[in-house]
Amino acid sequence: MKAKKITDDFSVAEQLLPDDVDEMAAAGYKTIICNRPDGESFDQPIRAEIQAVAEEHEIDFRYIPVVSGQLNLEDIAKFTEALDDAERPILAYCRSGTRSIQLWGLANGLKGMAPEEIVKLGAEHGYDLRGVAGWLAQQSE
Repeated sequence: MKAKKITDDFSVAEQLLPDDVDEMAAAGYKTIICNRPDGESFDQPIRAEIQAVAEEHEIDFRYIPVVSGQLNLEDIAKFTEALDDAERPILAYCRSGTRSIQLWGLANGLKGMAPEEIVKLGAEHGYDLRGVAGWLAQQSE
């Protein structure tokens, strides 16, 4: 597992395993946000397993599950709140990292980050955030 550093204080990753949390602690992450609902796939560890290891390392753990393809305004608000008050650096994860980076892009776009910058940062790490930019453009109309 490898975290993709989007900014100095925010990274995304695909599904974490309990052993990955040890690596994330060694890398200095202070908060982990899980955006993957429990039971999404038969082979994923449950959130509580990841959370337990995070807590052993004194890493703050936030659970903001988002069903794939069903991201909504409440999800964005919860994620924004977590970004605003969580200790940094933050690592957010889901199955592939896509939901987590979409939430990050939406939260930051609503705070004024230019949609072009969001798309650029996503593309640099293998994520297509043009849909995020389009949604943000509609909100500003």
